This record gives sequence, structure tokens and C-alpha cells, in this order.
Amino acid sequence: KDYVKATELYHEALRVGQAALGKLHPEVASTLNKLGNLYYEKGDFDAAIRVYQEGLEVERAVLDCFHPNITVTLTNIGQIYKLRGEYPSALRLYKEAVSIQRNSLGCNHPSVAITLSSIALIHYQNRTYTRALDVYQEALRIRRDAFGDDHLEVASTLNSTGLVLFKMELHELAMQSFIEGLRIRRKVLGKDHRDVAIILYNIATIHLETGNDDEAMKFYRETLRVERTALGPDHCDVILTLQHIGQVHQQRGELDMALRYFHEALDIQRKSMGPHSPTVAQTLNHIGNAHLQRGDTTAMVETFSEALRILRVCGRGFDDLIISGFNFYGLSKLHPECAASA
Repeated sequence: KDYVKATELYHEALRVGQAALGKLHPEVASTLNKLGNLYYEKGDFDAAIRVYQEGLEVERAVLDCFHPNITVTLTNIGQIYKLRGEYPSALRLYKEAVSIQRNSLGCNHPSVAITLSSIALIHYQNRTYTRALDVYQEALRIRRDAFGDDHLEVASTLNSTGLVLFKMELHELAMQSFIEGLRIRRKVLGKDHRDVAIILYNIATIHLETGNDDEAMKFYRETLRVERTALGPDHCDVILTLQHIGQVHQQRGELDMALRYFHEALDIQRKSMGPHSPTVAQTLNHIGNAHLQRGDTTAMVETFSEALRILRVCGRGFDDLIISGFNFYGLSKLHPECAASA
């Protein structure tokens, strides 16, 4: 996309619009927002915020205070603050947006649930889990009332709620949310959809966290099957699941099986990411720890040396290696961070 040309055209359209219509006109606000979207796509967040805020000032001057365009601009700015980790500023904007939506659309409108989910995600990312749970539950109630119990928006909110409950160590309640979300996604999407794999992975992680290795292994294997079907054998999600299966085998002391899965993940990484990727070094780190656990010092030294060589190519060093064998894997907590906005 030719961002330079597009930016020039939007600035020209803005100049013409302001000259013809004046600075306080809905069309001028619309052009400002389109320009802000362009800056957002480019990753120029400072310019995007500046233009969005200019558009917001025009909208407040010429539109009804509950107009949906104001809500859109508030959430656009809030999204940038969220991406920057400026959570208080993001929350302030999202809360103003949801207040407008409640006044203009009613408290039970699906658009309210969308903004509530954004607010809840900010609380999740800010580790204020109790607040996140409260807001997700309100969004869930709205979506059940609006769409029924078997809608994908309901499943998505159940997954997000489950992640919060997991972080709060309310494992049984988290499992209930994930299981219900899994039922809905299988019913609507079929058994072999990527979104089904996400919830399967989350369920496996709860089982692993609570010491139920057999169930964890069962759900990780099903996750792997779905990922290979939906995403192909070389996808990064497949690599992650292979590593987790290897870690479960390592916790059990099944080191040959652990090494088999680690090496399978390594082969995919080398093929898809190149031999000098930091992720290759990370998997070599796993393999080195497995060799350490079974006392194979020669293989351990060779593997850690290769990992360290790659890390040095990437500008990193020995401190990035984790040499701790079984203890590291047996006591680590594998939290499903990647599924929080699923």
C-alpha cells in the first residue's frame, strides 16, 4: 500500500473540505478519521492520535453528544493507548464510549458488549482480574440475551472469562467456561477449526496446572491434531503445542518421547524460521535440559553450545539460557496468554 500517496490525497481532501465547508463540518470529521486510520495502519500512533483528536473535537461541535461516530473515534484513540500499555487513558476513553452507547442504544445492545469486552481486556492485561471478570460477565449476559446460548460471540466471551478465572486460580470455574465455549465452537464451526484448538489448548493447560497429566496430554494431542488440520503442519501454533507435549513427557520422566517432540518442533522451526532464529535456540534449550535430566552430558553440552552460538548471533548471550533440567519444567506454570482476545 502506497501510504505516502494516500496520505497526500487525504491531506488534499481535508484542505479542500475545510475550504469549502469550514473546519466544523461532519465531512471534515470523516476525512480526519480516515486519515487517522491511515496513520494507525502505518504504525504512526502519535500522528494517528493527533488526527483522531482533531476529528473528535469537530464531532463534538457538530454532532449530537450521543452520536455513534463519537463512539467510534473514542474507541479508535482508546485502542492506541491500549496498544501502548497506557491503560488509564484507554479505560477513560472506552468508558466514555460505553456510556454514550448505553444512552443511545440501550444497556443491552450488542455494541455495548463489544466495548465492555475491550474494557475487560484492558483490566486483564493490567492484571486487575476481579474487575475484568465483572465486565466480561456483563458482556456475556448481554450476548446471551441478544444472540442466544449457542452464538460464537458467547463462546468468545466464555473463553475470555475462563482465562481470567484461570489467572485467579479458580480452576474449576475456568474449566466450566472453557468446556461450554468448546461445545459452542464445535457445534457452530465443526471439530477442526482453529478456534476450537485454542480452547482445547486452554483446557489442556488447566489440567497440566492442576497435576492431571493424563488429561493434559489428551487435550494437547487433540489440539495438535486440529492445528495440523486447520493450519498445516508447519504453523507456529503447531510448534508451541509440540513443545508442550514434550514438556508433559519430560515431567513424567519419559525423556525419549520428550526429545522426539522437541526435535519435531525444532525441525519445523529451522525450516520455517531459519537456523539462527531465537526460537530455535529456545527449543535447543528444551532439548539440552532433557539431556541434562537423563545425564547425557555430551549431548547436553553440544546442544547448549549450539543454542548459545545462535543467541550470540542474535546479540544475546549465556544469561538467556535456562539450565535447570526437570525442575524447571516440573514447577513451571504454562499460562495460555495467546488466547486472551480470542
